[in-house]
Amino acid sequence: MRPQAFLSFLKTHFCSMDNHSENFSPEESLLVIQTMIDRTKNSVADKSFYFLLWGWLVFVTALLQFVLKVIVQTPQHPAVWNLMFIGVIASIWYGRKEKGKIRVKTYIDENIRHVWIGIGISQILLVFIFSRNQHWEYCYTFFMLLYAIGCFITGRILKFAPLVWGAVASWVLVIVSTFSTYDYNILLLATAILLSYIIPGHLLKRKYKHQL
Repeated sequence: MRPQAFLSFLKTHFCSMDNHSENFSPEESLLVIQTMIDRTKNSVADKSFYFLLWGWLVFVTALLQFVLKVIVQTPQHPAVWNLMFIGVIASIWYGRKEKGKIRVKTYIDENIRHVWIGIGISQILLVFIFSRNQHWEYCYTFFMLLYAIGCFITGRILKFAPLVWGAVASWVLVIVSTFSTYDYNILLLATAILLSYIIPGHLLKRKYKHQL
């Protein structure tokens, strides 16, 4: 981080704590905002373990389901999604591992976290809804829609174009899925994950390593 940005951040922080009435110039205000965005980019990239873990896990699982359903033609193909428990276990393990490390959180960090918590809860509810009415042929369309919303909001907040374009690609795939069959909607889901999660996640991680 640039020294000017860090000093401006400290200045804003301590002034707000002391209830000072000092006003910042527009340039200083923009610098503080950019500092928060840069910090959040680093935080997201530094924690890209979650981003890439779930991206690759869903991608591989979707491809495996397609193989089991279309090529092997086994009726037990939905059971492959039990692999998601691997992601839960790995996330808990990694979270405990990182718990002792000092992390600087910003307001933007919290907003992004709340967005993805909301999307995660919505996905769980969708699974419950489709398990009740058994119309699984429509589920991947809604999942892709949620992925697109989350990536678009995150990309716009971070000003990271690959996430935004990944979201746009997912929206296009959502439209395509309404003209496709259930079998090929599985492949569309895998494609949406590749474009909106995996590729942007690797690019963000590479950018973070380059900055370091």
